[in-house]
Amino acid sequence: MTATHDTARPRPAPAPPPAVAPALLVAAILLLALNLRGPIVAVSPVTGAIRADLGIDAGTAGLLTSLPVLCFGLATPAASALLARTGLGRGVLVALGVLLAGMVVRSLGGLPAAVAGTLLIGAAITVGNVAVPVVIGRDLPRQAGAVLGMYTAALNVGSMITLSLTVPIAGATDWRFALASWGVLVLAAAGVWWWATRSLPEAGPAARSAAPAPAAPGPVWWRRPVVWGLTIAFAGQAFAYYGVTAWLPLLLGDELGMSESAAGAGSSIFQIAAIVGAFGVPVLLRVLPTPRLVVAVVCAAWAALPLGLLLAPQGWAVWCALGGAAQGGGITVIFSLVVRRARDLTENRRMSALVQGGGYTVAASGPAVVGAVHQATGTWTAPLLVVFGAVLVLCTAGCAASGRRTD
Repeated sequence: MTATHDTARPRPAPAPPPAVAPALLVAAILLLALNLRGPIVAVSPVTGAIRADLGIDAGTAGLLTSLPVLCFGLATPAASALLARTGLGRGVLVALGVLLAGMVVRSLGGLPAAVAGTLLIGAAITVGNVAVPVVIGRDLPRQAGAVLGMYTAALNVGSMITLSLTVPIAGATDWRFALASWGVLVLAAAGVWWWATRSLPEAGPAARSAAPAPAAPGPVWWRRPVVWGLTIAFAGQAFAYYGVTAWLPLLLGDELGMSESAAGAGSSIFQIAAIVGAFGVPVLLRVLPTPRLVVAVVCAAWAALPLGLLLAPQGWAVWCALGGAAQGGGITVIFSLVVRRARDLTENRRMSALVQGGGYTVAASGPAVVGAVHQATGTWTAPLLVVFGAVLVLCTAGCAASGRRTD
């Protein structure tokens, strides 16, 4: 009887894990963001040296930057499954290990090693792309807009750092060491990420064996119009971004007679100005009455780039700055809407995966489509209209998805 009485006595609930300091988690997210674009764009300034060393043409060399974007789309379901199985903290740590391995493999041997390493890099970055909006929505919901803005800004800062310093490092050593040396940032991000997420809840075996959480009320997540609207909007945003990024230096050289170095420096305005949009959109989301107005402002600034270069190319610096601010703001507003519209953590992860998977799959064709149109027409008018068309897709789908809740 005594034993029965003792076993019937309720056991105290386990103590909750200690909360992580928000500042530490934000630092971990920003360090992670520095590694989510830098390893890809670092190839651009040393493409000539890579081609000469590996004996490849320009099209083959382009694979080293286009393959990761294709991975962003095609590997997103696998990345989402990994995060569901291992948890956000451990999943990102695994991805950072794969990222470091990919950077080393890319610099080890000939073309097969370079392609294999590039694929590993693309797959690893895909995990980070999916994880960050989910972590922000789960652990920093009150600061979601501001943190997403900082995250977007850090993506561009990582690109600027690698674009600026890869050539000097390669000049002192070689392109292989220069590309692999950015593994230092990966190690720093892994250390801070582990420290920040070690006490956060994980979806490990214990969590998976527990009773499933009740389904969110309303339609199945993938049948919600907002999910597909945001996916189409992100496809337009990412297509325009990668199409402009690939061809803006050549366009400035052809249309304005800039030298190669001047055109490269001029096109960097498009990247640098993204920081303004990344920090400006969270402010607009608080100030303007509806997210739809924020989407409209972003799209108007985006449209200024192709239309401005068509109608008044002498004002290229202004158009590049407006377009750059818009591309930084476009990512921020779309994923702010993902966080706002997801009904629970699982749906946040699934929405983030679908939006990015569909968007990046379309975006991988951006540089090729814009380049093919330019080659077929011999001018930059039609390619700029293609970019403008992508912005219209962003505007139409984004405004529809950011209206009042109907699902």
